Amino acid sequence: MNKRITIDHQPSTINNLLIANRGEIASRIIRTCRKMGIKSIAVFAEADRHAAFVEEADMAVYIGESSPVASYLNQDKIIETAKKTGAAAIHPGYGFLSENANFARRCAEEGIVFIGPNPDAIEAMGSKSKAKTLMQANGVPVLPGYLGADQREATLTEAALELGFPILLKATAGGGGKGMRIVHEAKEMAAAIQAAKREALSAFGADELMVEKYIAAGRHIEFQVFGDKHGNAIHVLERECSIQRRYQKVIEESPSPVMDETLRNRMGAAAVKAAKALHYDNAGTVEFMYDQQSGAFYFLEVNTRLQVEHPVTEAITGLDLVQMQIESAMGLPLAISQEEVKGKGYAIEARLYAEDAANGFLPVTGKIHFFELPQVEGLRVETGIRSGSEVSIYYDPMIAKIIVWDERRAGAHRKLQYVLSHLICLGMTTNQDFLRLLLQHPDLLAGDYDTHFISNKIALATLASHKVERPVHAAIAATLLGWHQRESARTLLRAMPSGWRNNFNDFQQECFLEGDSEIMLQYRYQNEGFVFKHDETRYAVQLIGVKNHQLRAEIDGIQYLFNLIQDGHTYYLHNENYGSITLLQKDRFPVQNSTKIEGGYAAPMPSQIIKVLVSEGQEVSAGDPLIILSSMKMENTIEAIADGRVEEIFAVEGDNVAAGFLLLKIS
Repeated sequence: MNKRITIDHQPSTINNLLIANRGEIASRIIRTCRKMGIKSIAVFAEADRHAAFVEEADMAVYIGESSPVASYLNQDKIIETAKKTGAAAIHPGYGFLSENANFARRCAEEGIVFIGPNPDAIEAMGSKSKAKTLMQANGVPVLPGYLGADQREATLTEAALELGFPILLKATAGGGGKGMRIVHEAKEMAAAIQAAKREALSAFGADELMVEKYIAAGRHIEFQVFGDKHGNAIHVLERECSIQRRYQKVIEESPSPVMDETLRNRMGAAAVKAAKALHYDNAGTVEFMYDQQSGAFYFLEVNTRLQVEHPVTEAITGLDLVQMQIESAMGLPLAISQEEVKGKGYAIEARLYAEDAANGFLPVTGKIHFFELPQVEGLRVETGIRSGSEVSIYYDPMIAKIIVWDERRAGAHRKLQYVLSHLICLGMTTNQDFLRLLLQHPDLLAGDYDTHFISNKIALATLASHKVERPVHAAIAATLLGWHQRESARTLLRAMPSGWRNNFNDFQQECFLEGDSEIMLQYRYQNEGFVFKHDETRYAVQLIGVKNHQLRAEIDGIQYLFNLIQDGHTYYLHNENYGSITLLQKDRFPVQNSTKIEGGYAAPMPSQIIKVLVSEGQEVSAGDPLIILSSMKMENTIEAIADGRVEEIFAVEGDNVAAGFLLLKIS
């Protein structure tokens, strides 16, 4: 029995709190501050000057340029701002300074309450290798692997050979999938070590790696833990986080589909044992890898902060984990015992990202012209985005977390599919269609998945393919919008039929591009309606109405509602059946044709050039790595698509380049 302990001492009082973070997590913390009667103080960088969280806070202070190093990672500025505004406490959210033991210590030295665990616990878990050693000493099962200080390539390779392939290279600092590589053969080790070290150094300032045995059919299951300053520690149930891409989570749900009470009790007890080994006194997450083949589970790491996916746990328990964090930091004992922790129903979360799933999940930047979600019972949305927001190169590309709750798992999944069908996010490429495809897979619906589900079961190529009606119907909607705008603006000869010409039988024309595919439409207005032609197919069309950003049209007897935004010659459209579509209207009188340079390789997104791997005159083969780019904290390698010779190199290491920048040319 886990009895609560209360030590008699005076808790701290927090009347105002500075949030050392941005975006949706800042907004989330502000809500709890308001509920508790605590004044919220936001800090913001240049890129966030007009962000939602800045307006939501009771006070907002500018702290520097958009680069995280100049703002959200600048400890001096944040401490100075806290003292200047009289903040009694700092909540670091997740990411940035949330797992920085030195920052937690600085807060204590300045008399500021750090909303998080004690610095010793953060430091102990700051190195994954040291964390594994500590857990092993306290009876928590760990994966076999190499944790040594000798970081020579030969030593790491030898350790991998002893373990047997496949193995996982993992940065000992940080998380979020950065500095991680799966290696299947010895010949891949050298390149994988270099890439993992480079990425880890860029993300965490340290390039130490560990080698672990890789479990091919594993499930990523984490337990929310909580401790207080009185020696109490509990777990608040589990979250299943196996649906991942680039080692980062995409879908999280609770309860886990594989969990029964026996397994939950065993894993939960191990999680609490880990927390007590750290003398843990705030929110944390103990992550495990569960081997479906053997039924064994192994410790992965402890995240010494609030998790991105914490709303899933809040949805099934009714607890406010941010409030619990603040209360624990104030010195109050946990208000709930292990026996009182109960889960009700099912919750699932999907992360909406600004990324191109069909193009290797590359992140994208741009402006979100219109953002709206449907009203659904049990829906909770965590976002820092609204219509008009910019997604920049500087920060993580997550747009929103979409959480739904229902009494039954099938109901929660069905609701989430409905929300994703009706969610409107116009202006840039997102993973919305990918999430819809993912959630329709029968194995996911059955709970039969592991960490390789996306790569093994989801055909990303299907995102780029679709029935012909999808782009044609979208092009019809875009054409109708243009027609409506011209008619509304027409002041002369209004009695003359629309689109009148000398030969009444002639059709007007519009041409659009969806990616590289051309959609040529012919249309004619007659008898209060339209006839459209595409190739040999005719469509009978009625324009029902246009209001704000919505257009309703009847196509061959079926009415469709399109949400659409026009930005110059670009049309962003959404329909619940077709998803999101972007069309570029071809100019009738183009000034000049823009052509791609033959053999040219362009940056697929705004990026920093990390390393140029080839030199002018060098012969390359298809698949050879050419240039390493970094964007939104992730590395991407540009590879040769054909054999050839490097003719010119325009990329300079360290430079920041725009999307479409010509990197090099191969002949």
